[in-house]
Amino acid sequence: MTEFTSDSKTIAHNQQLIYNALSNMENLAKAKDRISYDKFQNFTFDRDSCSFFLSPLGQLRMVIVDREAPACVKLTVERAPVDINLSIRLIPENENETQMQLSVEADLNPFLKSMMEKPLQEGINKIADMLAVIPYDDLQR
Repeated sequence: MTEFTSDSKTIAHNQQLIYNALSNMENLAKAKDRISYDKFQNFTFDRDSCSFFLSPLGQLRMVIVDREAPACVKLTVERAPVDINLSIRLIPENENETQMQLSVEADLNPFLKSMMEKPLQEGINKIADMLAVIPYDDLQR
């Protein structure tokens, strides 16, 4: 497995608040208008998963496979051409600030790795950017 890690993002919210929002995918439906990456389309959400169309890969589904309150949410990507696992790690800085970092493990052979390394790294950083600006206070209402 090849691992990719996003830049660390500081979020001006409590670790538990962020974890509560990210551990229930339905909360992200409230923030989907903030997802500006034009390759993502046709979102559907339920408590444990999010489905979307991602050009050029097609219809994908991210499913929560583990919740480690309040520090980590682990997901897997279904219907992808290779095995992909995603972890969202939350590290408290203080009562009102949390460091967030994403990591992706993908089962890439050397040929695919050479083609996918840059787009995967850019993609994981874009997802981290999007998750960093979500209005977490609004998601809990």
